[in-house]
Amino acid sequence: MPDDSSARKATSSQQSQSQQASSRAGQINDHLSSSNDSSSKDSKSTSGRRKRAGKKDDLPADYSDLLGQMDTMRKWARNPSSDHPGYRRQKESGKLHVRERIALLLDKKSFREIGSVSGKVKWKLIEGIREEPEEYTPFNNLQGFGKLRGRQIVFTADDFSLRAGHQDGHLMEKTLYTEKMAIALKLPMIKLCDGSSGGGSVSSIQKQGYSYVPPMQGFDLVTKQLNMGIPNLGAVLGPAIGLGAARIVSCHFSVMAADVGSLFNAGPKVVAGATFEEGLSFTELGGPAMHCTNGTIDNYAETEAEAFEQIRTVLEYLPNCGTRIPPEVTCNDPVDRESPELRSIVPRKRERMYNPRKIISTVVDEGSWFEIGALWGRTAIIGLARLGGKPVGIIANNAEVATGALDAAGSQKITRHLKFCDVFNLPVLQFVDVPGYAIGTVAERTATMRWGVELTKAYYTTTMPLFNVIVRKVYGVAGGVMVDCREPRLRVAWPSGEWGSLPLEGGVEVGHSGELKQIEKEQGLEAKQKRLEELTTMYKRLINPVRTANHFSIEELIDPAMTRMVVAEWCRMVYENELPERVMRRVSGALQVQYG
Repeated sequence: MPDDSSARKATSSQQSQSQQASSRAGQINDHLSSSNDSSSKDSKSTSGRRKRAGKKDDLPADYSDLLGQMDTMRKWARNPSSDHPGYRRQKESGKLHVRERIALLLDKKSFREIGSVSGKVKWKLIEGIREEPEEYTPFNNLQGFGKLRGRQIVFTADDFSLRAGHQDGHLMEKTLYTEKMAIALKLPMIKLCDGSSGGGSVSSIQKQGYSYVPPMQGFDLVTKQLNMGIPNLGAVLGPAIGLGAARIVSCHFSVMAADVGSLFNAGPKVVAGATFEEGLSFTELGGPAMHCTNGTIDNYAETEAEAFEQIRTVLEYLPNCGTRIPPEVTCNDPVDRESPELRSIVPRKRERMYNPRKIISTVVDEGSWFEIGALWGRTAIIGLARLGGKPVGIIANNAEVATGALDAAGSQKITRHLKFCDVFNLPVLQFVDVPGYAIGTVAERTATMRWGVELTKAYYTTTMPLFNVIVRKVYGVAGGVMVDCREPRLRVAWPSGEWGSLPLEGGVEVGHSGELKQIEKEQGLEAKQKRLEELTTMYKRLINPVRTANHFSIEELIDPAMTRMVVAEWCRMVYENELPERVMRRVSGALQVQYG
């Protein structure tokens, strides 16, 4: 057991340690208090010294300086000076400025620009690393996102007021980026062309110090979009030259504004030097009268506003890409609506014509018929419509032009539309009245058979569902191709239908030429003519379409008044059964569709 002296020593030692700790704590407290007082007294002067030392490089924490720079450049781009020569030239020629076009085309408040501050900037040094834009020239091609009647799209638009829209006035990376975005996001691509030649003007050689082998950047992306079924819709709103012209013509659908649009491979001055055709205006060289009537451009529009309306309308029939089903809309037009007027629309006298567009607009949903290419290839009629709210492609022979015989231009027109419908999964409804391919020296000179064979290839290589309504004539190779290109054949005929290898006119005389020549030789011309009339009467009796139906060579004859109900029911079954499977096959790669 410890003694008393040991206990006292331990207690004394503990007291000493406690006193030392208390003393140290007091010293620390005094030191902190002193520091705080000193800091309070000198805070203003210390802060001032820091600011003075770093004034040149002191930047706002909220990046308002950089945001302000961008805001300044965007305001300059959005509000071009009315004194700028290019802007003044644009307005004097009756054209909208590129940003006015975008505002007119897109849904309100839907525009979001890509590369909004891309351009050439002259910077003014303020102090240190601080600077601000002094001059700014945006690149002359705008890209961005927007909406058309609620549908998200991407677009590219030329600014002719800057470098006349030449490619050397814009950054190619922007265009390529937008093309890639359309593919990645599967969004429709809208192209507004006003200038945009491939390599700019000759003066670019002086600036660069050398000439170059022309590149072709981006057309691989364009072709990929076309084959993917990503809608490419273009408008010619000024002179479309070289590469700009090619980009518009390659679109699935194109339209030219008549008051300002033109399109050519090279302008009037270059043409004058090469072909000695002098004094040509833009319109004379490549205006609507030239290109809306030869198939280079699909449709004609009176104004820029009408061109935009046509683009909006076409887009409403199309999916965002070929791996989707076309968009349906609510239909207020009964699918079982009867149309008694169709019973008498085709005259009993076979030589008389009728209006095929009236048949189309009567059968499809009310107000849904949109024609494409009305001014060229006029022996054929093509377009878009709806049946019970479901989009379909329309093809018809035009009995009012050359009795509907397929010429070279008509064959080209239908060929392109078949590929268009195939890539967008649009079922095709055909109203057939074809006496055959066009004949005569003009037909031979324009390579009618060559283009007829290309049309045949298109019918047999496309795979979208197809339904035929035989309105009147189906003769020869042309007729067979149109109505016999699918297995099983989905077709009906009206009581006005007639068919065979050759039309009776001329066909009877050819088929009985030996007999008729013998009669003429032995009995004279009058006897020959009488026998020809007898033969013609017999054949007219034998081509009664009911006889054909008796032998199931035509699957069904229908009352024309019931046509809408029949084709709408077909369309419903296609959308419910065929199209979902078709889309799955395209997604998996089992079905490859080629537009280009």
